[in-house]
Amino acid sequence: MRKSSHERKDVVLGMVVRHYIQTTVPVSSAYIAEEYEKDISSATIRNILAELEGDGYLMHPHTSAGRVPTERGYRYYVDFLMQEIQLIEEDRRRVHKEYERGIEELEALVETTTEVLADLTHCTSIVSVDGWTHHYVCRGTNYLAEAIGMQGLQKVVAILKALEEKDRVLAVLRRDLDRRIKIYIGQETDCDAFDGCAMAVARFATRRGPAGRIAVLGPVRMDYPRVVSTLEYVSELMHEAM
Repeated sequence: MRKSSHERKDVVLGMVVRHYIQTTVPVSSAYIAEEYEKDISSATIRNILAELEGDGYLMHPHTSAGRVPTERGYRYYVDFLMQEIQLIEEDRRRVHKEYERGIEELEALVETTTEVLADLTHCTSIVSVDGWTHHYVCRGTNYLAEAIGMQGLQKVVAILKALEEKDRVLAVLRRDLDRRIKIYIGQETDCDAFDGCAMAVARFATRRGPAGRIAVLGPVRMDYPRVVSTLEYVSELMHEAM
């Protein structure tokens, strides 16, 4: 069955977002034509890309013939096109071992979790515990610095400063969550330093009582399916570990 115009636009936008996340290379119509089903012409693909750009989901860097997603494009992808994945078994076993060692103290649980999240997502990980006033633990700032580095040193410094100030990050972490995992993209964080970044936030609760938020902060082009699956799995392990 031939896809409708709306369905085709969804397919193309999803292809652009996924390919750009993986490569950071602007996506050309030639790539879409090569990967797409055979029932669509190159001219139709070019028209779809132009429409997506006109609708604000893609943009066309001046130095490239390809297109890249806008924050609106990532938002649509996360809300409607992203397919949840499972961590590969090797990753699941490796992470499970970290929590099998027997964690008796809350501080040790937080340290383990920040290290695991940063390692699996290659982003900055953040853990905030309810009752810890003006405090959280984060790891993996080097990943974020490397990913954002192309935007310039001043941008990296602004992000690191915001992480040190803590209150600005806690304001995002402590918002009401209307879903299992909430993803804030770019300006949705309401923190100027995080323009060009995205933050995924989830709750955690331990069997003994302590609870809080775990989060991943990365570039706006971060691997959303992997980040979401990692947060889900880690929050389950935190509940069982303590």
